[in-house]
Amino acid sequence: MQTMRTNWIDVHTHLVPYRAASGYSRGITAAELIAAMDEWGIERAAVLPLESPECDSEYALTAQTFELCEQHPDRLAPFVGVDPRSQRAVEKVRHYAARGARGFGEHKCGLAIDDARSMRLYEVCGELGLPVLFHMDPDLNWDEAGLPGLERVLKTFPQTTFIAHGPAWWSAVSADDDRKGGYPKGPVKPGGAADRMLSERPNLYADISAGSGYNALTRDPDFTEGFLERHWRKLLLGTDYFLAGQAIPQIEWLRNHPMPEEWRKAIGGLNARKVLRSG
Repeated sequence: MQTMRTNWIDVHTHLVPYRAASGYSRGITAAELIAAMDEWGIERAAVLPLESPECDSEYALTAQTFELCEQHPDRLAPFVGVDPRSQRAVEKVRHYAARGARGFGEHKCGLAIDDARSMRLYEVCGELGLPVLFHMDPDLNWDEAGLPGLERVLKTFPQTTFIAHGPAWWSAVSADDDRKGGYPKGPVKPGGAADRMLSERPNLYADISAGSGYNALTRDPDFTEGFLERHWRKLLLGTDYFLAGQAIPQIEWLRNHPMPEEWRKAIGGLNARKVLRSG
């Protein structure tokens, strides 16, 4: 049942039907994802492969993602996902860009964020107009306090659009970030690297998905108000939906949090249309 009609776009979902090794009974099918989108009022969703061995207990291959999305072209938009250590990684990105990939990711591998093997993929994504959605935590796309590696990436590839996500990204909204990731509680200390980079780097955006995004937006209400005012043009709705029945608090937060309707529409979909170059 559809609860409301919106033009929202979810930039972060996964289709991993089989998840026995992960401790979950299973993931979701394309039909279940679309049913959830209808319930939430989401018009389109980006579906992100998972091709690095460290990022999940199960793989979601780009070829499979494209096959599923091509059955629902009006609702699901595939990304291309490539482990930067794999053979012919650049050629694979080019191949799927030609087939209509809307972005690159989820980039979620056990390397530094500025590892040379990832850097070559950032470069080609810039050439092809593919935004890079990356996950950051203490072991995946890792970085030091202050995010100097990410800063180097953003400066080196100003033509490439990046969408930040993950515990070690969102913990960096606070200047006292200890690089442990997780979901830190309590007041945000002004001057965090993530907050600063969203202001200074025009090629950087962030998706509000998962517990990490929701925690960052709710841990300190006083901080949230200023953060939204500074960055409403840089934030993208994401759910990280991958399990049937999974709780997605971002939907109610975006629907009900007091903010100008212009900001709500931007975060809900207009920013994503710009980043994904989608009509």
